[in-house]
Amino acid sequence: MTEHEAELETRLREIEDPLVGEDVVTMELINDVEIEDGTASISLAFNTPFAPAELELGNAIREAVRDVGLEPDLYAEAGAEHGFDEEVMPNVRNVVAVASGKGGVGKTTVAANLAAGLEQMGARVGLLDADIHGPNAPRVLPVEEEPGVTPQEKIVPPTADGVKVMSMSFLMGEKDDPAILRGPMVNNVMTHFFENVEWGALDYLVVDLPPGTGDASLDLVQTLPVAGVVIVTTPQQMAVDDARKGLRLFEKHDTPVLGIVENMSLYHCPSCEETHDPFGRGGAEEIADSYDVDLLGQIPIHEDFGADGTDDPAVKLEGSPVREPIVELVDSIADRVGEVNRRKVADMLELGGRKEDKSPVEESPQGGPGPKL
Repeated sequence: MTEHEAELETRLREIEDPLVGEDVVTMELINDVEIEDGTASISLAFNTPFAPAELELGNAIREAVRDVGLEPDLYAEAGAEHGFDEEVMPNVRNVVAVASGKGGVGKTTVAANLAAGLEQMGARVGLLDADIHGPNAPRVLPVEEEPGVTPQEKIVPPTADGVKVMSMSFLMGEKDDPAILRGPMVNNVMTHFFENVEWGALDYLVVDLPPGTGDASLDLVQTLPVAGVVIVTTPQQMAVDDARKGLRLFEKHDTPVLGIVENMSLYHCPSCEETHDPFGRGGAEEIADSYDVDLLGQIPIHEDFGADGTDDPAVKLEGSPVREPIVELVDSIADRVGEVNRRKVADMLELGGRKEDKSPVEESPQGGPGPKL
């Protein structure tokens, strides 16, 4: 090992994952390093594009490379050897489900704003409106065209300001027609959306699940490699109790719960300038503490979030008082997905599923480079 290589490895071992608390070398987030002509080409086991914590880690790695007198060239390369499924939906990096224990808590609005917020970061995003009994995602992310069809008879989802959107509402005759579906039919529709929609390459597929703990939720966790689930509730005790049931469903099926979102948490009165909590307070914190999950965000009651009359989701409404907490929520969810992914890489090492322990700086790249960072 040359002096450059030894110094670079020492510096890399000083870079700690801000969410996991271990260094990037120990976690085997550094696949390999090749130094040539003054440039250090580094392959990273990153799978969460534009997540703030991964961007922070990338910047820290670049700084470490420059500190030893080299130019950094970083790219992401994560696959089956790191614990990621490449068979079911090989072109989709992360499936993020949004669920709720009951209807009427703003789950669809959260899902649509999450998709729009991730797209605003620069990610390639799809939104699957799997709430087949009440498909309302196109109300929050309106599309201007109808779905297309490929020569192979796959559905091409239309886009809403950069987000690919697929919804049961596109397949219904009239917008007011009810979706009268039962268990086996629900499963067939879900499978159809996964297998027969041409999503293309996506960094994130956000899935808006039906409320409750029925067949669609079970089918999702049993069919797809879900990166994590976001559970939406309101402060009302009934909604909190039902959110607990949903959380237990996903835990029972070993699906990572990214955290809890509390919608309608507060109301700021524009007339009296006081803040009120009309639906109570403390329910989401109680769930988070009881099940040791994150409280990802609290969204106040506001007409921009969940009400008709706006042309864009609230996350894209510059100047809206509700935009900032939604942007922070999107950042928190992306970071939690990244944390789950990086822990998965580290867990593969503990299970002995990957290469023997040796210096990443001494290894040569395996295959072609992945996406630039």
